[in-house]
Amino acid sequence: MDFKELREELSSITDIIYFDSNQYLREKSSNLSKLKQFIIKAEVFLDQIKEDTLINKEEKYFLYGTLGNLYRIYGKPKTAINYLEINLKYAIEGKHYKREIISLIRLGEALKYDNKLEEALEKFNLALIKCEETDENLYLDFAFQHKGKCLLELNRVEDAIKCFQAALELRKSKGNSSLIYSTEQAIEFAQNIQN
Repeated sequence: MDFKELREELSSITDIIYFDSNQYLREKSSNLSKLKQFIIKAEVFLDQIKEDTLINKEEKYFLYGTLGNLYRIYGKPKTAINYLEINLKYAIEGKHYKREIISLIRLGEALKYDNKLEEALEKFNLALIKCEETDENLYLDFAFQHKGKCLLELNRVEDAIKCFQAALELRKSKGNSSLIYSTEQAIEFAQNIQN
């Protein structure tokens, strides 16, 4: 299996992921054994990359981020945090602002899953600041969405709804129906808590 095949296989992960309404819409897996298989394949591939060439740095960035997300969903947030801190370091060293924003959001999610909600909120706020500073709006809606979910868990429902509404406005302008639906679900979930 080469890197391209691994990426393609990993793209099917969404088939076994859902949002758990009993846990503030946290991502969960409907098939933990399949999720573990993805983790093993990604780790084996990462172990095979020895040198730090430009191509390998790209692959390592992708694999650290992927493994961080997979471990978070798998229920191992501390392992996720370790991978995602390395992932963020790669993004910062490469002065790649888009990747830095993505890494901050992913790290924030892992911290949230490790019940470090205030630290998670700091990462989401940093992602929002980085979006503003670099005029990088591609992931602004994700930063608002994930900040909103964190605020929900901090029982700051009104602030969460404001974040979700900001995310929804951005997502409507993108026209991505699945992202719009996800945010509408989050707003509905937050309003049910509020009532």
